[in-house]
Amino acid sequence: MHALAPNAVAAKRRFGSRHVLALFLAFVAVAPLLLPDFYVTLLNYVGLSALVALGLVLLTGVGGLTSFGQAAFVGLGAYTTAWLSTTPELPSWLAFTGGSPWAALILGLLLTALVACALGSLTLKLSGHYLPLGTMAWGISLYLLFGNMEFLGGHAGLSDLPPVSLFGHALVDNGQYYYLVWAFVLAALFTTRNLLDSREGRAIRALKGGMVMAEAMGVNTSRARMVIFVIAALHACAAGWLYAHLQRFVNPTPFGLHIGIEYLFMAVVGGAGQVWGALLGAGVIVVLKQWLQTLLPQLFGSAGHFEVIVFGLMMIVLLHRARDGLWPLLAKLVPVRPEPKHIDVHAAPLPKKPQPEHGAVILEARDVTRRFGGLVANNNMSLQVRAGEILALIGPNGAGKSTMFNQLSGVDTPSSGEVLFRGQSVAGHSSRAIAALGMSRTFQHVRLLPRMSVLENVAIGAHLRGHKGPLAGVLGSNR
Repeated sequence: MHALAPNAVAAKRRFGSRHVLALFLAFVAVAPLLLPDFYVTLLNYVGLSALVALGLVLLTGVGGLTSFGQAAFVGLGAYTTAWLSTTPELPSWLAFTGGSPWAALILGLLLTALVACALGSLTLKLSGHYLPLGTMAWGISLYLLFGNMEFLGGHAGLSDLPPVSLFGHALVDNGQYYYLVWAFVLAALFTTRNLLDSREGRAIRALKGGMVMAEAMGVNTSRARMVIFVIAALHACAAGWLYAHLQRFVNPTPFGLHIGIEYLFMAVVGGAGQVWGALLGAGVIVVLKQWLQTLLPQLFGSAGHFEVIVFGLMMIVLLHRARDGLWPLLAKLVPVRPEPKHIDVHAAPLPKKPQPEHGAVILEARDVTRRFGGLVANNNMSLQVRAGEILALIGPNGAGKSTMFNQLSGVDTPSSGEVLFRGQSVAGHSSRAIAALGMSRTFQHVRLLPRMSVLENVAIGAHLRGHKGPLAGVLGSNR
């Protein structure tokens, strides 16, 4: 008999990711049958919060865009269905909805997409701390709008919303509604994973590694930022629709700035870069909030939002001890063996691009000058690169080599002079546009994305070889 090596024993103890997923789905399926109604209701709120937090994982954890205003999009979805389903006489152009919650969901998603595009076109131009401040501004504005419009019921809100019906059956029981909520959550989880594992998803994940690198690989960073902004808003809208028909009542209180911060906190606690971290963070915060709201008033002898203080302390501790959130810590405690990826070794090769004639001028710089105020980094530089030639640009540190490369590749624009690629002037063009013409570049300091595999890092360089967009990624038809 031969004893197994320690590594072999550990390997046998590991679950495959499919086993863990099967256990989770089994729990979701049987939870309403085993748990008291109070806990089923709590799981409903966990699911609603997880939907919003999942959008923030995509927006903040993956894309690097911080938003404090997601609660406003939740309110947009909630108020759209509340108004459409409770107004006795709808305008003629909305009469076709018949007050149906499902029609209200579709219209709410369309309205949210339009509002998100409008807000994103303004907000996403900001950077640094101005971006989260911008999201706070429109988050507060929408919250005040909800409370000050008479046809939305003002601060009193709208009540007597009809229940959601499915196949002619009204979902009035918490246990029945639970399955609808978690169907939305599971659909959002799997479509988000599909998106991040696609061509468009790799472009989105490249945003956090630096927009200069992503643009140099041909990624339209403005479009990618808008895509995740709209998707996160749609997640929040769906959560608002579900919330409205769960409560059967809507008022502005759950859509304020402090709730938006709470949603962001859920994403950070679970793991801002982890899809399943949204579910973990939502579960931890919702359950902990319920527990603290019961316990803390008993300890302090008065009612109040004491849980906010505890959440603030938790955030400080978490940022010091577990900056990546709780999901990576859980993954270490319960090691999961990743499923092997199946690669088609018989895939057809990509078509070859036409090659220029040997010795033809490919890249040319004519009297390129770059000034930064009174500092001249490049002064009347000219060069030619011919097909089949290797040309070196040599100089000491600070001589302006990187500045010259940036002007040739579109990262920077010359103060004067001209850059031509295959006879076409490209000075002032974006690096993405120049990459589409066939020019590629590397960087002095290699800009790898540590959260992506070697294969995925390489695939970013082939981004322009594909053409499928986010919808194909969500549906899992493009890897």
